[in-house]
Formats: sequence, structure tokens, C-alpha cells
Amino acid sequence: MDREATTGVITRWYADNARDLPWREPDRTPWGVLVSEVMLQQTPVARVVPAWRVWMRRWPTPPSLAAAAPGAAVRAWGRLGYPRRALRLHACAVAIRDEHGGNVPMTYDDLRGLPGVGGYTAAAVAAFAYGAGVAVLDTNVRRVYARLFDGLASPATMSPTVGERRAAQARLPADDPARFSVAVMELGAVVCTARAPRCDGCPVRLECRWLAAGRPAADVVRPGQRYEGTDRQARGRLLAVLRDSKDAVPQQAMDAAWPDDAQRRRALHGLITDGLVEPNGDGGYRLPA
Repeated sequence: MDREATTGVITRWYADNARDLPWREPDRTPWGVLVSEVMLQQTPVARVVPAWRVWMRRWPTPPSLAAAAPGAAVRAWGRLGYPRRALRLHACAVAIRDEHGGNVPMTYDDLRGLPGVGGYTAAAVAAFAYGAGVAVLDTNVRRVYARLFDGLASPATMSPTVGERRAAQARLPADDPARFSVAVMELGAVVCTARAPRCDGCPVRLECRWLAAGRPAADVVRPGQRYEGTDRQARGRLLAVLRDSKDAVPQQAMDAAWPDDAQRRRALHGLITDGLVEPNGDGGYRLPA
């Protein structure tokens, strides 16, 4: 099967099997797409959907979020994890309001210029919000391409190479490239998964070089990230105390949230450095005003 036929098969599979996600609805806005892409970074879809709905009801446009305090964004972020993303979204909202007339920019370069927006997010918003023909390379897409075209269990490098980006761009069909991009992403998310791929249900299984080779294991197995007892867990506990309080929190409450003194001090210092927490001047702490 040639490249055009392969892209057509994947796109048709998506038409019949796409998950019903709110940021894919016809009435979704570019802002809604940007919010979803930031929330989905390192967070499962099932946790993002309800948080996204609440967020969009409260802040349906960039100016509405820009008018709120950064701490309100952190509090609304809840337990999605990696709360610096909430601050990045708030900073994006301010930049969109002040520099783009309140409208999410359309081009990759303008999106890339927003605070904290990297190459993947800029490409995803350009493609999924505006239909731009730019390659979108997340973990799922890279894994599908590695297996289908290269016969590898996973990409050979942690980050996309220049050659990988060029190859992905060349694979985009001229007709509706954005739909193909989301289709490949969906295939990687629900069929061509990392740990338990459902090859029997894959629409391009007959063309897959990895399957034809007997599904060889990856050359390098990347270890999972430990969470229990880490500074990240300590930061989460401290931030939860502040989110659950409408007022500033005294030092004693922070001390009670995490028992290890040295780790608690280190975690708190990191939260302050990242702009997620502010000393209130009375020996206590609060979310950023």
C-alpha cells in the first residue's frame, strides 16, 4: 500500500472510531484547543475532560482568564499535576489579550511566541484549531510512525530529530492534513499503545513493519518515574494546602503537610521560585495574587 492509501485508511478509521472529546466538537474554539493541549501534557484524557469543562465555563476566552489572578488559575488547576502549566496558560492568556487582540494566533510562529508554548503545542493548536498543514509529533504519533514505517517498538531518540520532523511533514496529505494528524494521534492513543498494542484491530496492520518483524522489543527500556516520597509529591501536598484555603496559610500548616523538614523546605523554595507560591509577609504563604 502506498503512502496516500495508508493515510486514507488511517483517516477513515478515525472517522469511525474517534473518541467523543469536547475539544473536538464543531463549536470548540481555538482557546479551547490550546487549553486542552496544555492540560493533556502528561495527564490522562479521563482526568482532563471534566477539568477542561469546568475551566472553559469559568474562562471561556483568553481575556476572561487574563483578568483573573494567577493564583485563581493555580487553584482551578486542582490535581491535574504539574501546576506550572496553569501559570503558563495564564501568561498565554495575558499575551493573547495584550498582543493579539484577545484572539489565539493562527500561525505556528506566532503561537510559538506565546509564553511557555513549545514546538509541539504550537503545531497542535495550528493544526487542530485552524487546520494548518504542520506535522504534529507527540509521543503517540512518534510511536505509530516508528512501528509502521521503521519497524521499531518506539522512537530511537527521546526528542524528534530533524529527519523525523521532515519525514512526518512529508507524510501529511494535501487534503485535510490536520484531520490525518489527529487520526494518527488517536491510533497511537487507543490501538498502537506503548504497553499493550491491539494489533488485531489496527487498520494498517498489514503494512506495519514492526508487526511483520514479530514485534521486536525496544532496544532501550526507559524506566518509569517514581512518585512516592519525591520532591514532586512534597510540592503537591504543600500546594494542595494552599488550594484548599481561601486565605494565607501559616507555616505550621505547611509543616504539617509534609514531615521531612529538609525536603519540605526544598519543595517550598521550588514552589516560590516557580511563582506558584508567595510569602505573605506574616510568616505564611499564599497562591500568587
